Amino acid sequence: MKRNPRKLQWTKAYRKAAGKEMTVDSTLQFAARRNVPVRYNRDLWAKTMQAMARINEVRAKRERVFYKKRMAGKRERELARDRKLVQTHSHLLPRMRGSEKRRLAIEQGLAQEEINRLEEENVLPVKTNKPFGKEKIRQKVRIDGGVEEEAPDNDMDIDSE
Repeated sequence: MKRNPRKLQWTKAYRKAAGKEMTVDSTLQFAARRNVPVRYNRDLWAKTMQAMARINEVRAKRERVFYKKRMAGKRERELARDRKLVQTHSHLLPRMRGSEKRRLAIEQGLAQEEINRLEEENVLPVKTNKPFGKEKIRQKVRIDGGVEEEAPDNDMDIDSE
């Protein structure tokens, strides 16, 4: 398809051009194939096998170091990018209900005095027994004229219209 291999991300050419793989390393020269016939020699063969194993160890170690250097600071860059994204698009984030804010404050280990102070400053909403959704507050009217409230059930009451 006449594509440039340096632009296809899965090719070796791309990885080398983009700095994702080692390009200048002495261990890479051993991977080049040499078509020079050598007379068989058992000692030479044994030394060659030992050298190949050692070269693979050295190459693996150098690749790990290369990867660590390349990835150094990646987490901080991602966090900075994410913070910027949240800061610029905060209007798209869902709003947290008061009960969720209160729960987070308790989970973070804030003392009750601190939570009360935040409620007074309107950072955290004041805890109310206001019904949520289709819940109703049930009240009992006493004979003496007083009103007694019952806690709403977990079941949602549906108005019959």
